[in-house]
Amino acid sequence: MALNYDQALEIYEPTLGLEVHVELNTNSKMFCGCATEFGASPNTQTCPVCLGLPGSLPVVNAKAIESSIRIGLALNCSITPFSRFARKNYFYPDMPKNFQTSQYDEPICVNGYLDVTIDTDEGPKVYRVEIERVHMEEDTGKSLHVGGATGRIHGAEHSLLDYNRAGIPLVEIVTRIVPGTDKYAPEVARAYVAELRDILRSLGVSDVKMEQGSLRCDANVSIAPRGSGTLGTRSETKNVNSLRSVERAVRGEIVRQANRLQAGERIIQETRHFQEESGETRSGRSKEQAEDYRYFPEPDLLPIVADPAWVEELKAALPEKPSIRRKKLQEAWGVPDKEMAAMVNAELLDTVEETVALGAEPTKARSWWLGEVSRLANEKSVEPTSLIKPSEVAEIITLIAAGELTDKLARQVVEGVINGEGTPRSVIEKRGLKVVSDDSALMVAIEAAIAAAPDVADRVRGGNIPAAGALIGAVMKATGGQADAAKVRELLLKHLGQG
Repeated sequence: MALNYDQALEIYEPTLGLEVHVELNTNSKMFCGCATEFGASPNTQTCPVCLGLPGSLPVVNAKAIESSIRIGLALNCSITPFSRFARKNYFYPDMPKNFQTSQYDEPICVNGYLDVTIDTDEGPKVYRVEIERVHMEEDTGKSLHVGGATGRIHGAEHSLLDYNRAGIPLVEIVTRIVPGTDKYAPEVARAYVAELRDILRSLGVSDVKMEQGSLRCDANVSIAPRGSGTLGTRSETKNVNSLRSVERAVRGEIVRQANRLQAGERIIQETRHFQEESGETRSGRSKEQAEDYRYFPEPDLLPIVADPAWVEELKAALPEKPSIRRKKLQEAWGVPDKEMAAMVNAELLDTVEETVALGAEPTKARSWWLGEVSRLANEKSVEPTSLIKPSEVAEIITLIAAGELTDKLARQVVEGVINGEGTPRSVIEKRGLKVVSDDSALMVAIEAAIAAAPDVADRVRGGNIPAAGALIGAVMKATGGQADAAKVRELLLKHLGQG
């Protein structure tokens, strides 16, 4: 019988390591002046340098060097006084030069760390993820497999190559083995990538859009019998492009490897590809060792010698760490840990903060973004921020606080804004969404509700105040949800001698 995750962890202990590739948001490529705009027509952002044509010579992008140093500093790394590029030789169709210009034994940043916190059975726990190196390289082109059902090479009729991405500045952040993760390895992997993404976003060095490939994670996983003190053979699940998938890929690999070992099979050192639909991984290719790439120093590029004074200037100008900022916001808003985690996990913290800055009450801002707006976004399979602006949500919350909208009417306003009917005020005017707060108009509806349910009214007169909810609901229904519920309650109770 196949082992599940918990059963696998009873027998085997996992070992985790992570490699994250980050496309930098420079205006030009790593070694040439070609543009880096995402989504341009295929092969329109290329030149002899990034196509590897004979006689072309590379020049290092200075902004990419600066961004790489800032990343290293934010991850508590040492900036090496001397680093240089090397040629990583291998043939692959999306490598027009048949080698990748990368850094090998002399990277620009080394020996850093990033602390992440996850919830465990014993409460919140901090895991220190040690960073072995941060190095610069260039991205590859993109293969487009045409035909077949999956968009992958298997079953495709033919393949096309787009070299727009070839030469995009890329930073690779490589961890050491993360100790002590045990059954929490999937959660630690997700938390690390999430925290790293927040840091990169705060630095402004990348748009970190995982869905577009500007942030990609390779998850290295191995398992060994508990108490053996050995390391198993690792697999590397390549280019995982969402936080949820990082967690699922690590979990899935632990289960897959455990079941292979239980069946008497061996683990092959290889790259694998994560399958979103099944949560499983599929074999890619056998994993090369460093010597297979025949690294040698890049003869066309000078070494990089970072001025220590400049490095100190960059360090002094680093922004506040996202973890510190989150803590400050949580204290200022008085938000419980669970609600703060919900905003972070939904990637809406910045949006809620912007909404609050525009005058919305923090609890209301969180509630609307995580509630109604997220519900509508899920229905449309889009991001919440693509539907409505923080300024519009803040205006709606302000109108509710002023008594001009009820929550029910506000939901209609949100719907109207999302449907392109204009600003919140325009939607209110076009749909005639006005709160009924006139006492005489409300009393007509209240008396009608009492006449329709005299037994309920008698219970309220007798002191059963909760029974008034049914009458209030009838009034709200009669007014199309446009009545001020607090006002209705006040008038109703007073009319029945309980005010």
